[in-house]
Amino acid sequence: MTYIITGISRGLGAGIVEILLAKNEKVIGVGRSNPFGDAIGFISCDLGDPKAVSEIEFGELEGDFTLVNNAGIIGEIKRISEQESSDLEHVMQVNVFAPMTLTRKIYAQLDQKHSFTLVNISSGAANRSIPSWAAYCASKAALNRLTENFYLEEQERGRKVTAYAIAPGVIDTGMQVEIRSASAENFSSKDAFVEMKEEGKLYSAEEAANRVLRLLQIPFTCTVFQDVRSLEP
Repeated sequence: MTYIITGISRGLGAGIVEILLAKNEKVIGVGRSNPFGDAIGFISCDLGDPKAVSEIEFGELEGDFTLVNNAGIIGEIKRISEQESSDLEHVMQVNVFAPMTLTRKIYAQLDQKHSFTLVNISSGAANRSIPSWAAYCASKAALNRLTENFYLEEQERGRKVTAYAIAPGVIDTGMQVEIRSASAENFSSKDAFVEMKEEGKLYSAEEAANRVLRLLQIPFTCTVFQDVRSLEP
């Protein structure tokens, strides 16, 4: 199995790579920086640049593949009416368009006798509106629907694919730092996120990564949307 993972420089992506390397799995990272050096294959790409994503070349792909679209951004934490200019396009590019472009590129190159597993890292925010997170919530909701569409469409074609849109829980990452740094005037839920940090309720990247990989060890039940917080790490 070869794992292609985006957003490997820190947080959940880095945690997943570390666990896979400890198991001697083959990993290819995609993103702007590679902290793992020659231990993995690496494709340098700014996922926020549509042209750069469209021009990615993976070379010849052979065998079974798992694509983990982990890279994501929160966007500007501010009410829609108070933003000077919307960053919706940029958030959608990183959180939705890039993952689906990579999915198409990789899947189109694979021999159908080999397996393909799609893992899109989503969020509980896909299922509820959080004031001042409009772009993020919208992007994760879109990602969920596109993940399910991909799975259902390939089922129609008689193809055996596995597809997950995973809510990994609230993880102690750089994104959480951004959230806690937001102005309380702009973000009504700030105190709740500060309290989670202070009370030790955030998952570590390693815990979340173990849960994501634990899900991949369980036989696929055709349930695309998954919250892995209930799984043992």
